[in-house]
Amino acid sequence: MEESRIRSAGLPETPNRIERHSLHDAILTRLRDMIIEGDLAPGTRINEGQVGAFLGVSRTPLREAIKFLASEGLIELIPSRGAVVKKFTAKEVRDMIDVIRTLEQHAGRTACATASDAGIAHVRALHDQMIGCYQRGDRLAYYKLNQAIHSAIVALADNAALADVHQLLQTRLKRIRFIGHEGPQKWAGAVAEHEEMIAALEARDPDRLAAIIGEHMDQAWNRVQDGLEG
Repeated sequence: MEESRIRSAGLPETPNRIERHSLHDAILTRLRDMIIEGDLAPGTRINEGQVGAFLGVSRTPLREAIKFLASEGLIELIPSRGAVVKKFTAKEVRDMIDVIRTLEQHAGRTACATASDAGIAHVRALHDQMIGCYQRGDRLAYYKLNQAIHSAIVALADNAALADVHQLLQTRLKRIRFIGHEGPQKWAGAVAEHEEMIAALEARDPDRLAAIIGEHMDQAWNRVQDGLEG
């Protein structure tokens, strides 16, 4: 009976429900980018009507995306206020950077010892793409590849628990890490640190890579701390 109705409606017999998932992913990506770039600043209440109109979507998929971003820690759902972009204190940011440093140093040491040549080559390819974005001045694309490189190095350690915690904290620091590239000097410094990280990884030098990651995280904190409160 169901198949007969599908054929009579002129629809394919195999259901195609990709569009809804694609819409959900598209809204998530746009909202994340708006938070990362500061269009939705920390502490801002998200007006569903205005944001929905801006994105050209209804409130239902928008609310689903907001709930998902709340589960990631980018948005807070506050009684009587609604959805608010998460605003981290200086201490919270420093604490998360310290943990990320430890995770990435451990992952880097493990990767130097056990990663395949193909895995390291993948990180190099991401790095080269990132440099291209830097040379073009495409800051958002650069940032996303930058974060992908950190995740890729962690993935080389082949430790699911480590990767899960790293992804959680990295997601929460998206906006903070993005502002760490503001200004030519800060951006150039971050690029130089990444160049050294890739060289140490390719040389499979665990001590050097751990030291560079540590310095990179210290500089990440130095680049953002002046803009934080508390």
